[in-house]
Amino acid sequence: MINPFQNDALGKLILRLTVGVLMLFHGIDKITNTGSVEFIGGKLAETGLPSAVAYGVYLGEVIAPLMIVFGFFSRVGGLITAGNMLFAIGLMHTGGIFALTNHGGWALELQGFYLFGALAIVFLGSGRFALKPD
Repeated sequence: MINPFQNDALGKLILRLTVGVLMLFHGIDKITNTGSVEFIGGKLAETGLPSAVAYGVYLGEVIAPLMIVFGFFSRVGGLITAGNMLFAIGLMHTGGIFALTNHGGWALELQGFYLFGALAIVFLGSGRFALKPD
């Protein structure tokens, strides 16, 4: 018997749209509020990295999510997004890695969602509903 709720291609599309669209909102914020990129550049400079690396946030939060959403080299987009999240966690959220919220959730559950969702896309690929299925 065919199970109507078993559709790998649709599941991959839902995952791609969820991770990609939600991450894209962060990228749109970076585009409309350029001060946030300057802030990231300052944080990078504090760690000894060139502040110009902050412009990579456009790659990780705009270009890569669009790749994921449209299914165009989705695995690469997922890898870029995962790298972006590792940078974000390393720069801004290391204090929350082993912390819980007042309600018992992981303090970095949003960052964890993006990181592990992006990694799932790396390993699953785009699925059938994509500009360039892999």
